[in-house]
Amino acid sequence: MRKPTLEEVAIEAGVSKMTASRALRGSADVSKETRERVIEAATRMSYVGNRLALSLSSQRTNLVAVVVPSMSNIVFPEVLAGISAGLDGSGMQAVFGISDYDVAKERDIIRDMLSWQPCAIIVTGLDQPEETVKLLQHANIPVIQLMDLDGTPIDLNVGLSHGGAGEDMARALVGAGRRRFGYVGSALEKDLRAGKRKAGFERVLHSYGLHFVNQSVDDAFSSIALGKRLTLAMLAAVPDLDCIYYSNDDMASGGLFACMELGVAVPEKILIAGFNGLDLVNSLPAPIATSRSPRRAMGEVAAQLVRQAVAGAQDARQKTVVFKPVITGIDGYDDAPDEPETARLRP
Repeated sequence: MRKPTLEEVAIEAGVSKMTASRALRGSADVSKETRERVIEAATRMSYVGNRLALSLSSQRTNLVAVVVPSMSNIVFPEVLAGISAGLDGSGMQAVFGISDYDVAKERDIIRDMLSWQPCAIIVTGLDQPEETVKLLQHANIPVIQLMDLDGTPIDLNVGLSHGGAGEDMARALVGAGRRRFGYVGSALEKDLRAGKRKAGFERVLHSYGLHFVNQSVDDAFSSIALGKRLTLAMLAAVPDLDCIYYSNDDMASGGLFACMELGVAVPEKILIAGFNGLDLVNSLPAPIATSRSPRRAMGEVAAQLVRQAVAGAQDARQKTVVFKPVITGIDGYDDAPDEPETARLRP
């Protein structure tokens, strides 16, 4: 079947070809009634516009490039859901790339995406190498760095302090009377945000004259199975730990299952602590502590900043939006604010 043309859509809607084009682009100078009539005709005829031709004339498409490191757990899908919801109704469309925590792959994805002439780009973290930073600096579009505040942003920044999250959790656990700490983590050379949380946690331990009695870090990416395996080995070597801090909730859940297999009471004998606040935590057979990060909300705010910046709002540039994770799962510790997913602007 032959592909319908814009001219045929215009004839069907009873308008000029230029008016049909402006209506489909959402131009403000087209009346609501005319726009609806053109869209109805285009829908009825299964018309698909040529965004490539539009980008050649405007030097921009309606695409928002988004690069995340992983889709192996619910964390980043929730971020992407927030971005999609935040862009809904804007006429902009998010396109996603996955770097697998590989900085060279991330650089190549960003270079390829920029060649599509996106109207904005959202990347994860603040730790891109110099070559990637230069690509983003020279892109001449809004750049939003997401989910981390510990570093120097290129343009717009939405996230939380991972070092601060580690510090807060350590204070809460020491305040709960825990003194013999272990650490279980994964792929810290690639998951730099997990490394920042560990460093923040250690800073607070040292301030109390404490340290990690035992540490176990594997190069593999996080999983429940890996958390269980590393915890079984740790408790075989150091059975008198009273708290284990994990790089995330997947690993911490595996640690809980290891304790259950060994008959170790959680949290009475060992307090298990992770990060992310996954829904999984609420379904575990014993409580674990976690820092709940507002992942979807961060994605939505990033999308809102994209909309403002693309629209030319002056106050949308060089802005940092700060979120704070909420600690749950520690008896007697209440870190929940009235509105845990609200954000504030960094002064």
